[in-house]
Amino acid sequence: MASFPSNFPLMLMITLLVGSLMPAFASNFNQDFDITWGDGRAKILNNTQLLTLSLDKASGSGFQSRNEYLFGKIDMQLKLVPGNSAGTVTAYYLSSKGSTWDEIDFEFLGNLSGDPYIIHTNVFSQGKGNREQQFYLWFDPTADFHTYSILWNPQNIIFSVDGTPIREFKNLESNGVPFPKNQPMRIYSSLWNADDWATRGGLVKTDWTQAPFTASYRNFNANNACVWSSGASSCSSNSPSSASTSNAWLSQELDSTSQERLKWVQKNYMIYNYCKDTKRFPQGLPTECTMS
Repeated sequence: MASFPSNFPLMLMITLLVGSLMPAFASNFNQDFDITWGDGRAKILNNTQLLTLSLDKASGSGFQSRNEYLFGKIDMQLKLVPGNSAGTVTAYYLSSKGSTWDEIDFEFLGNLSGDPYIIHTNVFSQGKGNREQQFYLWFDPTADFHTYSILWNPQNIIFSVDGTPIREFKNLESNGVPFPKNQPMRIYSSLWNADDWATRGGLVKTDWTQAPFTASYRNFNANNACVWSSGASSCSSNSPSSASTSNAWLSQELDSTSQERLKWVQKNYMIYNYCKDTKRFPQGLPTECTMS
């Protein structure tokens, strides 16, 4: 059951709870994804509607999308590794290739039974990351499926959970901050052992007596996304001014209600923000931190 701070506004609470009941979209994992590693530990089940990744002491597993995208609204429902998941990481992200790659990350850092998962987010542009923000959740992400979304358009990148924004990265190219906009990206996901850093900085190791660890995926939706193929986009134009109603997401930004929800989530559930880490950046915080 979701738990909220005692001073959480009633309407925001209702909105968050309703968001967890977002409509489902049928997906065909055989059609949309390729299992790329794991030697049988990744499985497509339930008439192609469910994909599971498993991790044991020998290996983890992973998959990637068949399509590349240059901007999109990408939704996936995940149910994370239950129980003692310390040391494990479930990664779900968009990434291009090359030494100056772009990347938009969700990583779910496992923990001891009863302790909360940590959502680790990052944005890379032209090979440069170091833009981590981390959050707890207001529900148990192992008890049921929840929708994790990335909205990526020319104006901003918005990370959302069950329709509730948790992070926004704006296009501040005019201020010298690189923004992912020219490199098409695939969707990747993997379940792997990272007990050298994932849980309490590596102090808590993976308990292999609990293996295999399993994360589940369903209801992938990229209907609102621009597929990149043979040097061309499936969208008629990436210009917001020419976006049709169906492509309204191409110019979507946070409205006042969404901004309020974002502020509340960040106030109550954010546990690390690189933009506040002055010890890490003794020469001054990154430009985007001073512009927000």
